[in-house]
Amino acid sequence: MTGAQRPTLEAVARRAGVSRATVSRVVNGSTTVAEPIQEAVRQAVAELGYVPNLAARTLVTQRTDSIALVMPEEATRVFSDDQVFPGIIRGAAQELEAADKQLVLMLAGSPAGHERVARYTTGRHVDGVLFASLHGADPLPARLAALGIPVVCSGRPLDGADVPYIDVDQVGGVTRAVRHLIDSGRRRIATIAGPQDMVAGIERLAGYRDTVAAAGLPEMVAVGDFTRESGAAAMRELLAAHPDLDAVFAASDLMAHAALRTLREAGRRVPEDVAVIGFDDIETAAYTDPPLTTVRQPIVELGRQGTRLLLRLAAGEDVEPALILPTELIIRDSA
Repeated sequence: MTGAQRPTLEAVARRAGVSRATVSRVVNGSTTVAEPIQEAVRQAVAELGYVPNLAARTLVTQRTDSIALVMPEEATRVFSDDQVFPGIIRGAAQELEAADKQLVLMLAGSPAGHERVARYTTGRHVDGVLFASLHGADPLPARLAALGIPVVCSGRPLDGADVPYIDVDQVGGVTRAVRHLIDSGRRRIATIAGPQDMVAGIERLAGYRDTVAAAGLPEMVAVGDFTRESGAAAMRELLAAHPDLDAVFAASDLMAHAALRTLREAGRRVPEDVAVIGFDDIETAAYTDPPLTTVRQPIVELGRQGTRLLLRLAAGEDVEPALILPTELIIRDSA
């Protein structure tokens, strides 16, 4: 069918035997039209292959049937081998597909990108915003919420904003990991912490510190940024400062992968000389040498549940202020 032959609203009205206004109400989701008439309009739409004008529908319903997933990260980080970001995207996309809604992925890894997100979302081009990977006391979630835009954060907002959020049991997961090392007889337990401008990095370091302190053990801390490169650098730093360390908890699997390689290069055997535990349970954790003991967080479910929470909020429902998903210690050969 050519562009000139595209079926019009009037053609649908004639086929259904109703007015143009009635067709408009039905295709725009109005519930004020009797069901038999709605069915007649839907049948006419299907027979003619009519495609509703989405812009007009948005004006009528004040809905876009889409949400924004905002990641304040550079594209190279989001689309790297870190499976956390693709997992969250996959979970959000699955939930939206089930709800017949669209996902708008927005990266905000620079001041210009951050402002672009602000303009787009305050322009009401989406029905709500799910923030993932927040850094520092980002004011944007609270700013959007104050404007009446439904907002959910993945991770507790560091500025204390009164915005619903979803997270995993960071501290509990780390506590189980470090306790496992202690129960295995390790007494010189170091950590490669995550970035301290992110709630995951902050809470995983807090879990480590609380657990070693409760056991009367010394702290040995180096900080990375959840990447392989930073994990290797932090492991070298720890070996130089604490050559007698006998265990390492890394706050991400990618940093743990790098720690395994760095230890091997330094002539340390894993787990005989140094035990290693990571966090995330990404797919490759089971295939390192040796296979990596790690804290499993439900990454895809984090995206799904966060999106579900946002859809409920956008529908006007009352939602819980925080939803915390469980973590699980997965024991393999590295510890």
